[in-house]
Amino acid sequence: MQHSSDIRHDWTKEEVLRLFSLPFNDLLFEAQGVHRKHFNANEVQISTLLSIKTGGCAEDCSYCPQAAQYDTGVKASKLMCKDDVMAEAQKAKAAGASRFCMGAAWRSPQDRDLENVAGIIEGVKSLGMETCATLGMLTPAQALRLKEAGLDYYNHNLDTSEEFYPNVITTRTYQDRLDTLSNVRDAGMNVCCGGIVGMGEGQTDRAELLRTLANLPEHPQSVPVNLLVQVKGTPLAGTEELDMFDFVRAIAVARIMMPKSFVRLSAGREAMNEQMQALCFLAGANSIFYGEKLLTTPNPGTNEDMKLFDKLGLKPLQLVQEEHVHAAEAGVAHAA
Repeated sequence: MQHSSDIRHDWTKEEVLRLFSLPFNDLLFEAQGVHRKHFNANEVQISTLLSIKTGGCAEDCSYCPQAAQYDTGVKASKLMCKDDVMAEAQKAKAAGASRFCMGAAWRSPQDRDLENVAGIIEGVKSLGMETCATLGMLTPAQALRLKEAGLDYYNHNLDTSEEFYPNVITTRTYQDRLDTLSNVRDAGMNVCCGGIVGMGEGQTDRAELLRTLANLPEHPQSVPVNLLVQVKGTPLAGTEELDMFDFVRAIAVARIMMPKSFVRLSAGREAMNEQMQALCFLAGANSIFYGEKLLTTPNPGTNEDMKLFDKLGLKPLQLVQEEHVHAAEAGVAHAA
């Protein structure tokens, strides 16, 4: 559990809305102050995401090109073999990723499939990387099995507020998602949980999503904030685009409400210019997915990210940690 004077689990709706209504500069100033209290402001944790089982999902998530009932051009595939996943993980590590995330388009995994995923997790862990998976809803026993395999993080987003949720998904309830988060926490894994903005929700919905996350028994260790990527063939294609300053506000409020969590700038970065991404980092984002694709949607290429990091003076968290190790080794050698 998290223990700190500024860690809260009792946010009110009115308090969160007041944060959202602050003048933009004041909000970012407050968020940056919170960020610097708990993190190095110039380090960013890098994750790579791989779809290990694509398409054919029975859910009706209105944003998702992997839903079987939508004609999006995404073809269903079987679970990747362990060797192929390992090869991708090795490439991700070589490119600077410290965490390897695996996504499978299931409503919930069958126990047979879960065993195969457990073997993959063990393999990726052997490379010295953190592991994360998103496989749909989990039972308590399935969560424990993944923990035994060495899974560090489990991603299961709430997506939006409980009130707006039925406008987006009807095949599972909000409580279903909360139950899976509870099963993951009880198994002793870290929780990766956030949402998607720009789905037609209002500011109150964004406030309520963050309030729900911050008022969980323990703050999610990672909070991905996604900007809707509109995919032709999904019900949300054609939705009015969100003002990007509202997106930055969501990042800043998430940072203030969940001070020790990694706030991840996730899907939608392809639509953001460098200046907007820089504002997101200023607002407290300190984690990104990188690589050319997030499951089935585009993402800025690795080279573009490293160029931006160079302009902003940011460093990948893993590389910073390695530099500290090398410096310590040098110090020991000098002392000897």
